[in-house]
Amino acid sequence: MSERKNEILQTAIELVADEGYASLTMRALARASGIKLGTLQFHFRTYEDMLRALVDYISTAYHCSFESLRNRDEPPELSEIVLFVLEDRAGNALYSDRLWPQLWAMQQVEPLISDLVEDLYGYYVEIFENALERAGSRAPHAEALALISLLEGSTIFMGGGRRWASDAPAVRAAVLEFVDNKYGGL
Repeated sequence: MSERKNEILQTAIELVADEGYASLTMRALARASGIKLGTLQFHFRTYEDMLRALVDYISTAYHCSFESLRNRDEPPELSEIVLFVLEDRAGNALYSDRLWPQLWAMQQVEPLISDLVEDLYGYYVEIFENALERAGSRAPHAEALALISLLEGSTIFMGGGRRWASDAPAVRAAVLEFVDNKYGGL
């Protein structure tokens, strides 16, 4: 994908994160990108083409980040995965604390976004399940879903600009203490 297309897709992410998914139209994206609608349509003929490219862009960013956990000699410990999610290494450039609530809402009306969210959470579940199995969990799937819910839910409460954003360090410490008490190794 060209550098210009990537810049436009990053602008689309910022538009969704700042103004909500309903604001993502071709005209609004062209305006936010500082280009004419015709120029945007040169890169993405239709809204659906742009949305597909946006899904691929977000998916690639997260998959590359996930692979950093997988492409190692030793599989990651549960504590490493929890820290990975809490630090949201994949989402820093994607404004994830503001983007994900929009993606959760958008998946209700856009099948491509629904597929993206399901795919990415499928990766999370698999990574957590494997680590939980190694940690001796008797219910790794259920516990993976519970941990992911706990970690992802923090976005709603402590994302940037949210009422409890200043509590994020304390919540992080509480989550790590919970995981350490339950599974050890932190």
